[in-house]
Amino acid sequence: MSAATVLATSHVHTLQQESADALPLDVVIEEIAARRDEFDRLSHVPRDVIAKLKRAGIYRAGTPRRFGGDARAPGEFLATIERIAVADGSAAWVASFGSANVYLAALPLATQQAIYAAGPDQVFAGGLFPVQAAQPAPGGWRVNGTWKFASGCKGADWLGVGIGIGGKDGGAPGKPRTAVFRPAQVEIVDNWDVVGMQGTGSHDLRVTDQFVADDWTFVRGGAPTVDEPLYRYPTIAYAAQVLAVVNLGLARAALDVANQMAGGRKTTTGAPQLADRAYYRIELAKAEAQLRSARAFFYESTDEVWRSILTGNDVSADQVSLLRLAATQIAREGADVVGRAYRLGGTMAIYRSHPLQRLMRDAMVVTQHAFLGEGNYDGAGAMFVGVPPIPGYL
Repeated sequence: MSAATVLATSHVHTLQQESADALPLDVVIEEIAARRDEFDRLSHVPRDVIAKLKRAGIYRAGTPRRFGGDARAPGEFLATIERIAVADGSAAWVASFGSANVYLAALPLATQQAIYAAGPDQVFAGGLFPVQAAQPAPGGWRVNGTWKFASGCKGADWLGVGIGIGGKDGGAPGKPRTAVFRPAQVEIVDNWDVVGMQGTGSHDLRVTDQFVADDWTFVRGGAPTVDEPLYRYPTIAYAAQVLAVVNLGLARAALDVANQMAGGRKTTTGAPQLADRAYYRIELAKAEAQLRSARAFFYESTDEVWRSILTGNDVSADQVSLLRLAATQIAREGADVVGRAYRLGGTMAIYRSHPLQRLMRDAMVVTQHAFLGEGNYDGAGAMFVGVPPIPGYL
């Protein structure tokens, strides 16, 4: 048997094994919905759930095809995260880092080959800020420091931290150099205690006198070494989108709750059921229109950039700006829709056990992310009037 035949046969066997191990996303979403209280209690999504998300293809979505990944279209992946968010915001947030392997495409190809040697389903998480100065060492850098907001770190196969290496990093504002480590090299500081998104497990990371080879560092948002369409999509804008889209799912879940409350439930005061009240119907309709409008702008902008990439065009600064604007808008509009549903919920919605409580807290956390701040409106406005936007916006 020739070497080529052996390789071809091995590839077929690999594909058959992957098919046998695959798990329908609907099955995983059903389990996520049943276990979301557990995620909050643990302050992270446990590894057995991460393993099931892998089997559903979430963590190969951003892996290059040359390494066995799917390199899925951004719009397709974003819609998947939105679906998961209807079941649970924290699980969707952690699943959204299935896109983070797009960052890794800026590593040397040999390094990527090592990362994907065990298969395309690799989970990358990181705490990049505050950037910590690294000390030069032969062939690389010595790293020490503590970093915040490492969402999903307890389920990660690889962890990144932001380092500064003087004028040699080739970075830009908002695009720090990242050092990639194996989890055994990094201490997770278990200190995630917040009002919402508790299940994301966004703990601190601590690194103590660890060496990182230069080939295991990259500039986040830097030029990719992989020549595939996905890696021409704007990296930082995509990172904002995968987080913002969580609020579309949370808003949909909130409207579903409001619809369920509208009929069949006797009110505390004995007044007519909610579905019979004009104000309830009007507010529900307005919220539905608000959500659908923001969602349409978001996916329209995404799909326009993707189609342009597939036809061989470079992504323009105006296109990047619209992606950033649309992401910021859905984060806020989604949170506002959740708030409207909460107000419609009346007195019952104040109980901790009420589903609108969780949705309110989670949606507010999404709007606070640095990628989705109010400054993005200034950046977009600057682009519209033709003046330079704030540093790091593009």
